[in-house]
Amino acid sequence: MFKNIKKYCKESYEELVHQTTWPTRSELMSSAVVVLTASLCIALVVFVMDFVFQSGMEVIYGLLR
Repeated sequence: MFKNIKKYCKESYEELVHQTTWPTRSELMSSAVVVLTASLCIALVVFVMDFVFQSGMEVIYGLLR
């Protein structure tokens, strides 16, 4: 059992060191900008949806009083 675990760890290390391609700094920065922009857009959409829903509920509850 420990032999299999040792083999797995060794193969994982070899793959990370020799077969994995890591992004350059500029690729990483551009990806981070894309993620940040998408996150802000999604947050804005959720905010607008929440505001519209809240306003609609206030109108509906105002009519029921």
